[in-house]
Amino acid sequence: MTKLNSKVLTQSEPSNQRTRFQKKSVLFVFFLFLIGTSAFGQETLTYSDFLVWVRDYHPLAKQGDLTLELGRQELRMARGGFDPILFGDQNEKKYNNTPYYNKREGGIVLPTMAGVEFKGVFEQNTGTYLNSENTVPQNGLLAAGASVNLGEGLFIDRRRAALRQAQVYANATEEERRFLLNNLYLDATFAYWDWAKAYADLAVFQEGVTLAQIRFEGIKSSFEFGDLPAIDTVEAYTQVLNRIIRLQNAENTFFAKTQELNVFLWDEEENPIFLNPDILPMSLTAGTPDVVDIAELRDVLPGHPELRLLDYDLEFLDIDRRWKAEQLKPIVKVNYNFLSETVSPLETGPFFENDYKWGISISTPLFLRRERGALGVTRAKINMTQYKRDLSVQKLMASLEKEYNSFLVLGRQQVTFDSNIQGLQRLLEGERIRFEQGESSLFLINAREVALFDALVVLNSINADRKIAISKVRVAAGLGFEE
Repeated sequence: MTKLNSKVLTQSEPSNQRTRFQKKSVLFVFFLFLIGTSAFGQETLTYSDFLVWVRDYHPLAKQGDLTLELGRQELRMARGGFDPILFGDQNEKKYNNTPYYNKREGGIVLPTMAGVEFKGVFEQNTGTYLNSENTVPQNGLLAAGASVNLGEGLFIDRRRAALRQAQVYANATEEERRFLLNNLYLDATFAYWDWAKAYADLAVFQEGVTLAQIRFEGIKSSFEFGDLPAIDTVEAYTQVLNRIIRLQNAENTFFAKTQELNVFLWDEEENPIFLNPDILPMSLTAGTPDVVDIAELRDVLPGHPELRLLDYDLEFLDIDRRWKAEQLKPIVKVNYNFLSETVSPLETGPFFENDYKWGISISTPLFLRRERGALGVTRAKINMTQYKRDLSVQKLMASLEKEYNSFLVLGRQQVTFDSNIQGLQRLLEGERIRFEQGESSLFLINAREVALFDALVVLNSINADRKIAISKVRVAAGLGFEE
């Protein structure tokens, strides 16, 4: 079994911290071992396994989960508006050894989703100067009844509006999480295939240096035997130096892309980790990108998180509009309570015959300017959001068509460059044969090789861009990790 040594970010840690990080890296080592090995015994981090790791442990993915938690807590707060309310009140006055009054009241209020409030109250009052309307039996008086809004608040009130808006927000957080994960998915895709391209370019330039060094040694031997002039060795050596410079640039690029990839790798305990240098990306030519038919992509576009968020904005504003329209009505609140000295079952009878109290309150502004202005503002916001959604639909459709067409063009370019590289390889082979026959020069062979290496680098870019393009198509359609 090949062992992988995963490294952590901090290199100068106390021994106990280093041991702790080494233990945490064991799980990542095991994960990388399961990824698979190449024919040469080198570990390969596949694109699919990399995405699984990012989705499960990246901080932005966990931030998406916290977004859902925010929605749940907002909904919990809104439901609190319908929690039963216990209340109690005691007022007592005693002056000059005279008990003026002692008033006690306690009860419970039960709000309901229907807009009706049920109320139970126990009242006990005594005193020399007690107001006559507060006079109750010695053992107290029970009241049980309800209050209902017949004007403003009959169909929707502030509490019901807040609850429905919280429900909309909770649903919207799911789309916010999708939107966040889709962007993370695309960023991770860029990082992985840029890393794979940098490694493929590095292999091309390593081969170039190897060929130049072999040719230099051969020309040097021919010079020592007197078959070639000394100037040819100088030219061959300068070719080696030029290719070493390009190789060093490629090594630097590969190192930089590896560091960018490491940003996406975290362990299950939220600690950043580094890839071992022995771990390599999969080949740019491995696997064929699987593209969903464009007609199917167009069908799923209405479910794009960006559009769904705007739909929820419209739903949120519509609830606000209904509440603002409700406030144009006058406030008409009716209260009715049965009265009893005991908690025994109440005797049935007409509501307004005996043992009751009731009341009605009515109020309304004369001009309703504040209410009408608030309703007008909400309607304007709805129109603005609807226009924004209409524009977003067109932008997203155009983006989907653009990305899909780019993917198709890259596929055609890939075929064209494959043929171009085959031609360059034949030209290089022919030039080598001519050189062996004394009909060509070292300069022409080097020019052919440089042209071939440059073409291979371009092909690497096309292959990487094509891998990225399929992810861009998916994100443009509103799809991400697991969809």
